[in-house]
Amino acid sequence: MMKIEQILGDSASYLLDHTCKTIDKSLIHAPSPSIIEDVWVDSDRNLQTLNSYSSLLNHGRLSGTGYISILPVDQGIEHTAGASFAPNPIYFDSENIVKLAVEGGCNAVASTFGVLSSVARKYAHKIPFVVKINHNELLSYPNTYDQILFGTVKDAWNMGAVAVGATIYFGSEESRRQLVEIAKAFDYAHELGMVTILWCYLRNSAFTKDGVDYSSAADLTGQANHLGVTIKADIVKQKLPTNNGGFTTIKFGKTNPKMYSELTTDHPIDLCRYQVANGYMGRVGLINSGGESHGASDLKDAVSTAVINKRAGGMGLICGRKAFQKSMKEGVELLNTIQDVYLDKDITLA
Repeated sequence: MMKIEQILGDSASYLLDHTCKTIDKSLIHAPSPSIIEDVWVDSDRNLQTLNSYSSLLNHGRLSGTGYISILPVDQGIEHTAGASFAPNPIYFDSENIVKLAVEGGCNAVASTFGVLSSVARKYAHKIPFVVKINHNELLSYPNTYDQILFGTVKDAWNMGAVAVGATIYFGSEESRRQLVEIAKAFDYAHELGMVTILWCYLRNSAFTKDGVDYSSAADLTGQANHLGVTIKADIVKQKLPTNNGGFTTIKFGKTNPKMYSELTTDHPIDLCRYQVANGYMGRVGLINSGGESHGASDLKDAVSTAVINKRAGGMGLICGRKAFQKSMKEGVELLNTIQDVYLDKDITLA
């Protein structure tokens, strides 16, 4: 625990000693080595999907814990390749992306059709593949908040992937089309026996009010998660909540005062627990994103996010830029330190 405490510094006690008094931990389906038997065996997922989920959970340094660590590298499309890989150009080579995930002890690597297909025969049996099937590419001008399919679920299955990932930009003008599109894709993925992971992101310029961005507010992201699990996402990816009161500030949707007075506080673990609760109290696992690289603060930021996610009841971290925008050695060390949070039995559910 000392190493984690040292990294957290002044915020160590704030995060490690917090007791959640909003949604009690006894209500949460926390990750465990028996999560498939305890939670998923009661679902309608077919045997091959459960087998794929088991493959995802039983790989890398977190194997057998119920927690997952995923390296996501789709920023070459989402943010442009130049902007993403200029800090370390070796990652223009798709093989190095997969190598980082392998060397970093990850449960899986999540990337594009192109990246994963280019090295599938060499690596699909060595580390679980998560194929990201849609993207918002930045070359169309003017750019819009839209996600379009870049391939088919069958393509992902043919390259040996155990899971597909997709993004819906909830709140955007195109979100309802994306919702229908991805619901159909996830249904077919389950039919083929693959796990489904949904990036439940919010995109709408109206979600910024008086200079404050509410696209990562607990109430809005929690509802995005709830929509995601409704279309049978097996895992939800979400940004860590940074504030709350998106509905009440922007004045839309339906709320209850207890959402803010009893189900959440301003503590980051309580805000994250509200996200977990919206995934059927943790039946559908929550993975939080690592976010962009800020240089020197990356390690502390990533460890803080991991502690918040784990203590809230989440199932892991999906961290990309903080890892691949460094040397491979530094990237591996960062991924391993994140994983150490989930391996540390003294860091418990709040």
